[in-house]
This record gives sequence, C-alpha cells and structure tokens, in this order.
Amino acid sequence: MKSNRFSWNKILSLYLPITAILLFLIFPFYWTFVTSIKPENELYGPVVTYWPESLTFAAYKNLFTEFNFLLPMLNSLLVATITTVITLFVSTLAAYAFTRYDFKGKKFLMAMFLTNNMFPTVLLLIPLYTMMRNLDLLYTPFSLVLAYTTFTIPFSIWMITGYLKDLPASLEEAAWIDGASRTYAFIKIVMPALTPSIIATGVYIFIQSWNEYIFAVLFTNEASRTIPVSLKNLVGQLGVQWDLLTAGGIITIIPVCIIFFFAQKRLIEGMTAGSEKG
Repeated sequence: MKSNRFSWNKILSLYLPITAILLFLIFPFYWTFVTSIKPENELYGPVVTYWPESLTFAAYKNLFTEFNFLLPMLNSLLVATITTVITLFVSTLAAYAFTRYDFKGKKFLMAMFLTNNMFPTVLLLIPLYTMMRNLDLLYTPFSLVLAYTTFTIPFSIWMITGYLKDLPASLEEAAWIDGASRTYAFIKIVMPALTPSIIATGVYIFIQSWNEYIFAVLFTNEASRTIPVSLKNLVGQLGVQWDLLTAGGIITIIPVCIIFFFAQKRLIEGMTAGSEKG
C-alpha cells in the first residue's frame, strides 16, 4: 500500500508535470511541421485536422522553386559564419588581455561592454545605416556582419572572460618556465582548455546572427536578404501563405539542430565551465 501510494505521488508530482511541460514545448514545432505538409483543402478548410489525411511536400518544393529560398539560406549562413569567426577571434584575444594583463581603464571598458547590451538594438539603426552607406557596404552581407558584431563582441568578451578567470594562470607560468613564449602557451595550453567555452559562445553568436531580423530588414535588399526577412515577406496584406511559412520555419531550425547535435557535448562542458573549482 505504501509503495503504491508512493508511485502515485511520484506520477502526480514528477512525471505528469514533466509530460505537460514537454507537450507545451514540443507542440508548436509539431503543429508547424504538420501545417507544412497539409494539402491546401485541409490547410484552409473549416475542419481542423491534427494530422493530414494525405501528406504533401509541395510547400517545400515551391519554397525552393518559386520562392527561391536557397538564396536567403546561403546569405544567412554566410553572415552567421563570418560573424561567429570574427567575434570569436576578437573576443578571445580581448578576454585574454582583460584577464592576464593589468592596465588603466580595464574596469571601465568592461563596464562599457556590459552597458552596450542594456540599450535596444533599434537605437543603433540610424548611425549604423549612415556608416554602412558612407562605407558603400549597404545591401551587402558584410553590412550585417559589422552590425551584428556591435552586440555579439561585447557580450562574448564577458562570457569568455568569465571562463578564463577560472583557468589557472599557473598552467601558462609552468610553460614559461620551460621556455615557451606567451603566444605558444596561449595556443597550446589556453586554447585547448578553452575550447568547450569557445564552442558554447560560438553557438550563441551563430544563433543570434541566424535569427536576427531588425538589422536584416534595413540593411539588405532582394539579393542579400536573409531568412527572417524572406519569411516575413510571406505575410502579406491579403493573407498569410501558411504552407510556405511553416515549411520555411522547419527548414530554418534544421541547421541549428545540427549544430546542437554535434556540439552538445562541448556545449554542456562550456556552459558548466567554472561551476566547480578544484
């Protein structure tokens, strides 16, 4: 009787809430996918169907043939990749300087990096637009790269600085005693230990660049348009193309899922770095 009561308490207090939370999180993705494979008569019909009677992948085909969705995908991939590489390179070197060197204004600069994320990004639209136009970079992927680095670099410096503070400086000092230069110690000792944290930061940067909309809608045109702007164009004054919109949403999350699949081990290590001190 006691064990039976315990099992019911565990079901009501643990398994039932977890199941409800999972359903709440998964159902939007399920409904998006189901909508993308519904035929037109079920999509706009009076009866709501939770699984289509006849599957069709016409929306995915039309997305690439009629809507030319491959171009914004390539633009988003190019922008997100370049932004991630530049941000990680600059942020890693800057974070190393902030943790290993003492210089005047260090605390002030770190505070300025943090306050950069306190203001809405929309405040940067006009000055950045003017800069891109003067530099003749407007309506090119590189305008988005420069715009995205304005808020990815400061936050990434803070993230990597936190990881580096928990990395003992004695590891580098031991290498210096053995005759290694600071550059060699940084590449061979610091970077391997910092790899999980860099991957975790890189995933954050890639997702931010992949999903950003405000800068993309102002700094791009038909040729340089990214995924969020292209999907927004499916919402018109006369209605919403739900089949193409949901198909594009499913395709959009695939690269992010692939990144999480291959980087999940390093991602967990990077996110938990510094939580335990030996």
